[in-house]
Amino acid sequence: MNHLKLNVLFLLFAVFLSNNVMAATDSYRWLHVTIDTPWAIFLFLLPMVLLPAILMAILYWRFSGKKTKSPEEIENK
Repeated sequence: MNHLKLNVLFLLFAVFLSNNVMAATDSYRWLHVTIDTPWAIFLFLLPMVLLPAILMAILYWRFSGKKTKSPEEIENK
């Protein structure tokens, strides 16, 4: 019984101390943010914005000269 009380006491002590340790180990501690970080994020996200716009311009240019068929032409096929 004495051993059980000692284990419970140790567990409670460990839980109370772990809050401070977990609070000190946040994500910013491991991230090294410099002045280059916003530029790296910008250059990483830039293709996600530009590629759809470039693809849309290419597809628009490719299909701009084609006429759409009227419903009568589709039915006659």
